[in-house]
Amino acid sequence: MQGACLVGTGAELVTVEARFEPIDRKRTEVVLTGLPDCVLRESRGRVVCALEENGLGLAPGRLFLNLVPAARRKSGEILDLPLALCAGAACGSLDPRWLRDTLFLGELGIDGRLHAVPGGLATAAAAREAGIARLIAPPATAREAACVPQVDVRGARSLAEVVAHLAGGRPLARLRIETEPAEDPAPGPGLDEVRGHAAAKRALAVAAAGGHGLLLVGPPGAGKSMLARRMLRLLPPPGLEERIEITRTLSAAGRWPGGLARARPFRAPHHTTSYAGLVGGGSTPAPGEVTLAHRGLLFLDELPEFRREALEALRQPLESGRVLIARAAGRLDLPASFQLVAAMNPCPCGYRGHGRVVCTCSPGRVEQYRRRISGPLLDRIDLRLELSAPSLAELTGEPGPGADGTSEERLRGEVLGALQRAHARQGPRPNARLQADELDRWVPVEGRVLDLLERAVAARQLSARAVQSVRKVARTVADTEGSEGVDERHVAQALAMRNNWP
Repeated sequence: MQGACLVGTGAELVTVEARFEPIDRKRTEVVLTGLPDCVLRESRGRVVCALEENGLGLAPGRLFLNLVPAARRKSGEILDLPLALCAGAACGSLDPRWLRDTLFLGELGIDGRLHAVPGGLATAAAAREAGIARLIAPPATAREAACVPQVDVRGARSLAEVVAHLAGGRPLARLRIETEPAEDPAPGPGLDEVRGHAAAKRALAVAAAGGHGLLLVGPPGAGKSMLARRMLRLLPPPGLEERIEITRTLSAAGRWPGGLARARPFRAPHHTTSYAGLVGGGSTPAPGEVTLAHRGLLFLDELPEFRREALEALRQPLESGRVLIARAAGRLDLPASFQLVAAMNPCPCGYRGHGRVVCTCSPGRVEQYRRRISGPLLDRIDLRLELSAPSLAELTGEPGPGADGTSEERLRGEVLGALQRAHARQGPRPNARLQADELDRWVPVEGRVLDLLERAVAARQLSARAVQSVRKVARTVADTEGSEGVDERHVAQALAMRNNWP
């Protein structure tokens, strides 16, 4: 019969085999093989107690339980229910034919009650891919699994309900989930509450429209974190497939949101987060923050304070949208298509170039501080903007969109229009992931554009990746303005939003 185990953000099917040998002894000996972890080994006691409590006690003898494939480690309590049912069938209490073409999952209490387990959506997706038409799980897990179409999902509160359903006595009701619409826009404080920072708001819109990374540099209190946390309001609501991806990722990590996710994730790990916590890994490989931010935003405040090896590990997912983790226990290929927004101070004390507060940092300390972010990582962040401290007039003025054209409604309209134009031109990929041949087609370098880029390369020593990045941003700027072509004005705006500092 079929069970499943979680692996990263997905699930792998596990076949449970059982054989019972009646021998003359006082009790039943349960032997579990197939590389189970300590939680699974302890399930032998839970299974025996649950079966006895429900009138399916095992006769004295030796019960062999095997998990296939035997060479892969199995973990978690998710296999309790299939182990119990398979044991009952091996001992003659259940008809083995009842267990065919059905995936079972759930944690068993010693009284036979079923407890929810993470990964319902991931296991349902694995069942659909394997051609398994039915799934039975605890109610909370079943409600999540029901979000996957083409799978007959039933929820059961106890082992007794499962047995009664299989025997045809009291059928379990099939779950049908009516998905709630996605949040539009994402919940949270609005961008119109931010006073001033017109250039930063426009940079947020360009980043949202093209999927570009964004670095905000400024003194303490300039509004870096405030702006970053409001960028989610400019992004479109996730589509159905994106919502399934987000929910699958969160559920497999034990963070099921209770139904399909309605908004894009926003992750803001502290700068003391370890390498494994940020990127994923550990002795038993698990997803990190970059995976939990899949299809959403990853905000790294105080960027230079993060561990250098953790920051360097961001280079692969920023390029490919995935993280490959290789350990002795196995390999994990995890989704990590996130949008990076980072913030930092201009120097260790934070007040270099402030204007009203004197910086106390020596040039050597400033240089050392800036070098905590490597050139290759910085090169992969398309937009880099300096923020100044807000003036008293801005702080005490009336909040609202103002007359500078940066109202949230207008910017969001520009973002949605740009995304529609990009989708019609190149499909679902954002401008930040355009390839060289596509840039040659949609952002040709000729005439005044060529002259401007030549001067920028000479003055700023731009790398080849930086030049391509400027072209991608210019394409996004043109999309936000509704322009089919890219001219020197769009390239100039892209260069202005890619400050060479630090």
